[in-house]
Amino acid sequence: MLGLKLLTDPRWANIAESDLEEILTDHAWCEQKAASNALYLITNNSEHIDLVQTLAAIAMEEMDHFNQVVEIIKQRGYTLGREKRDDYVNELMKFAKKNCSRNTSFIDRLLFAAMIEARSCERFRVLSQNIKDKELAKFYHELMVSEATHYTTFLGFARKYATDVDVEKRWAEWLEYEGKLIQSYGKSEAIHG
Repeated sequence: MLGLKLLTDPRWANIAESDLEEILTDHAWCEQKAASNALYLITNNSEHIDLVQTLAAIAMEEMDHFNQVVEIIKQRGYTLGREKRDDYVNELMKFAKKNCSRNTSFIDRLLFAAMIEARSCERFRVLSQNIKDKELAKFYHELMVSEATHYTTFLGFARKYATDVDVEKRWAEWLEYEGKLIQSYGKSEAIHG
């Protein structure tokens, strides 16, 4: 369904589980950044009221996920660490088109968001199926479903609002780029690491 070119090795879940405090901290900040991205899209495309309302709900949901992860951190006696750079997301952002029309930039930002949600969904699936911690496995299964919905929402808006972009062709390019990029990841206690 997601179309990802390279799936995460299930052994990545063992790396993640080896330092739950680190993976949970990274996850919390990923949720906060996802909310910020939704707000960015709202701010820069406010003429699309359906997008504004839908992404406002997604931003609130992402912040709810942030709060849920922070609560798990607190319950387990961990500390929410400082936000760290997400190299995967930064490398992905480099693929976004620059010096192009406003519509092309808008569509690429939606596809960028869809790509991150697709990979997050896939990583949550790996966690839900492969970690020994039953409580977290259940939690990540629930989030996997949510991320899949977000992925299809962003992709749907790209298809709806593209005026000068062949969305299917561009999405295929995003999938190819991400498939090569992700080969360098999957070795650290980070959702995209």
